[in-house]
Amino acid sequence: MRIVVDLNRCEGYAQCAFLAPDVFAMHGQEALMYDPGPGDDRREQVLRAAAACPVQAITVEGERTEWPRGVLSDVR
Repeated sequence: MRIVVDLNRCEGYAQCAFLAPDVFAMHGQEALMYDPGPGDDRREQVLRAAAACPVQAITVEGERTEWPRGVLSDVR
């Protein structure tokens, strides 16, 4: 699995860091740090984090990360 975060789009809401703390972390109040190649054991956490991003800055290559409204509503 490969993750790409558009750091120009990221606004530091930190939903990803809350949902997948082993993959995403805030450095200070605005800088996001992340593991671009987490193991497959983190797939569900990463997909939930990507779905929860308010500005959709997270792309998980090879995965659909934009769901219709209402799907995964438990993470939003």
